[in-house]
Amino acid sequence: MNENTENKPFYITTTLPYVNGLPHLGYALEAVQADVLARMARARGDEVVFNIGTDEHGQKIFRRAAEEGITPQEFCDRMSEHFRALKDTLDVSYTHFIRTTDAHHISAAQEFWRRCERSGDIYKKQYQTKYCVGCEMEKTDSDLDHGKCPDHPTLDIEIVEEENYFFRFSKYQDALLRLYGERPDFVVPANRLAEIRNFVEKGLQDFSISRLASKMSWGIPVPGDEEHVMYVWFDALVNYISTLGWPEDDATFGKFWPGLQIAGKDNLRQQSAMWQAMLLSAGFDPSRQILIHGHIMVGGQKMSKSQGNVISPDELREKFGTDGTRYLLLSSGNLENDPDITMERLTEKYNADLANGLGNLVSRVLKLAEKLDRQGARSEERGTPEELTQLIDGYRFADAMEWVMALVREANRHIDDEKPWELVKTDTERFEGVMRTLLDRLALLSVALTPLLPRTSEKIARAIEEGTTEPLFQRIR
Repeated sequence: MNENTENKPFYITTTLPYVNGLPHLGYALEAVQADVLARMARARGDEVVFNIGTDEHGQKIFRRAAEEGITPQEFCDRMSEHFRALKDTLDVSYTHFIRTTDAHHISAAQEFWRRCERSGDIYKKQYQTKYCVGCEMEKTDSDLDHGKCPDHPTLDIEIVEEENYFFRFSKYQDALLRLYGERPDFVVPANRLAEIRNFVEKGLQDFSISRLASKMSWGIPVPGDEEHVMYVWFDALVNYISTLGWPEDDATFGKFWPGLQIAGKDNLRQQSAMWQAMLLSAGFDPSRQILIHGHIMVGGQKMSKSQGNVISPDELREKFGTDGTRYLLLSSGNLENDPDITMERLTEKYNADLANGLGNLVSRVLKLAEKLDRQGARSEERGTPEELTQLIDGYRFADAMEWVMALVREANRHIDDEKPWELVKTDTERFEGVMRTLLDRLALLSVALTPLLPRTSEKIARAIEEGTTEPLFQRIR
């Protein structure tokens, strides 16, 4: 572990995925990236809050429950468990799991509404708009491609015409532009900050934040007007502070907010503009930083439930194991990339990098070192290498995994060059020196992998201590 020098509060949260379907790799990527950052913070000795959860209101949930002949709450209760299971499926070390149907979140969302209302930022009007149920978002003509939502091309755009409450988004144009200008790393990568700044510069339109309960009852009642329920996005975004105990627990909220948020690029507008304007309206500081990752593509198409090309985390874990899946996700690209995967390419990469690379290295070294005293290679005595720390702190997840694999390749080359199986017969002193260097490399790998592949890290450390040579990764046909 790194030496504890600050012991700071550290708060990171993923988005809350809808429970209208099972977890898919896009969200798994987000959860694993967040987990790496949470584990790095713990290694520094920071006090960590790591939040994930489920978004459970809105039209999509209401319709799915009706199709199955059960109540929306029954549907959400069942589906949320699949997301909670990510703690085991992908070793995601979250500390908080929030559901937007939790009683505390409901009361927090209503208090947040009241604060925005007191700021003069909520009003009611009659309106008509185009609406994508898949996104749970209003759409302008410029958002559509031949009359369809690009992210949900199989769904018809609906026309909504009713009296709703609105949030004065337009009021916060200057404040948002000032935020982006004063904090050039507020949204990363840089091209996403440029994208959201360009969106805000074109002018902001106030957005609807309620629906008529008579048409869609599955939502949080608007304070003082139970004829309306909150628009799902307004409700769900409040989870980032309600999970910290707000509004009752001022001490915890004040200790951990503002936090680091991670989201997919289709959440850019909601996280880095809508939510920030809502926070300013309610009298709170903006988020600490917004990380935006790319979409996972399959055969050139975005992975999505509506496209029917979703690969589940369970499917990958069954084939590649927990750390095998984490490796494939983390090494697929940095934040700015849209990794394009197939099961064939994933299998090839797993075999090359993990089975034939890392796994083979550990087996070779420990087999050759069976007669050595291994006490000189204890992984817990090391800190995370500075170069690797900088890559992770800079959100360069794929580069961090490549740093590890470069170390693996270097160690394997060292074995091939030195031929310790021959040295043991001809030069005992040199053999012992070579093997201690290799054992030192394994100890370094164990520490380096702690935030990235935590179970593999533990197995390597234990194998060094016990001298075992059980394969870490089995080759997959």
